[in-house]
Amino acid sequence: MTLRSLVSALIGIVCLTGISAPHIARAQEPAFKIAAAQQTAPNLVGINKWFNSQPLDITDLRGKVILVNFWTYGCVNCVNTLSHVVALDAKYRDRGLVVIGVHTPEFPFERSASNVQAALKRHGITYPVAQDNESQTWNAYRNQYWPAQYIIDQNGNIVFHHDGEGQYEQIDRTIARLLNVNS
Repeated sequence: MTLRSLVSALIGIVCLTGISAPHIARAQEPAFKIAAAQQTAPNLVGINKWFNSQPLDITDLRGKVILVNFWTYGCVNCVNTLSHVVALDAKYRDRGLVVIGVHTPEFPFERSASNVQAALKRHGITYPVAQDNESQTWNAYRNQYWPAQYIIDQNGNIVFHHDGEGQYEQIDRTIARLLNVNS
């Protein structure tokens, strides 16, 4: 086994078992939830670098539906969701959806802007991506898992949250309903 395949295997195990960095608290919650009490979405704070966009502000995006996707390129579960997020961006961008990737690294090598840029190219990501190296946006959202998706309505409220892979149809339906389009 090469060093690269060993590192990849270890990263996969970490992502699959839900082990997280020691500075991040965890709580037992369902894999997805539709927000009962609509919480106002926090802003994007402490961003080290923006890719594919000038810096974005959640409050400036009122009137749009926003999908915030927390991910890191070293997590196999995150990588598995990227094609779905890219497809949602392509499907709904012209109808009012703004997809924002928040790349929050788990490991030191994932902090490299050039590594993130290479991952964006590799996965065909053209939507805005915020590099959250200090986990400030992660913490503002009280996020706990990679990957995690948050859907924000036109009023700036989080109306849907899902941790992990899956629920792709539910995410699509929620976005379509908010945009008032047939998916």
